[in-house]
Amino acid sequence: MEMSAVRNAIADAARAVTLPAGTAALTSTGYVPDAVTAPHFFCAEYSVDYDRAMNRALDEVELTCRVLVGRADDKSAQAILDNLLAGSGPTSLKTAIEAARGAPGDYALGGLAHDLHVTRVQGYRWYEHQSTQYVGAELIIKIIGEG
Repeated sequence: MEMSAVRNAIADAARAVTLPAGTAALTSTGYVPDAVTAPHFFCAEYSVDYDRAMNRALDEVELTCRVLVGRADDKSAQAILDNLLAGSGPTSLKTAIEAARGAPGDYALGGLAHDLHVTRVQGYRWYEHQSTQYVGAELIIKIIGEG
């Protein structure tokens, strides 16, 4: 798998969320940005388990992504974050990202990976990015594909 392309495709998929009226549109990058325009989703660290099948047939990646929301008002910021972390619905990052799995029998992310699955949310807390504080959380995505 070409991880730069995979990360960019996941960021593209995340942009499909529809936030409530009056909320800024979600910005999204496949890399850790220097500056954040909140709300912002980005792909961060990842780990790779090589050779999950013989002859480099399959690698398994665990990708950590973050979503950060501005904290002008702590209560409304957390409401926006909760919408983004929902398990389903038009505001759900899980739904938007998993839509990039494609139809049954198709490869995920337009052929970049065999499959992906958003497995969990963790680290719901305040984050500091470039000396600015945001409320945010991490999404963990399991991705499998050719080695």
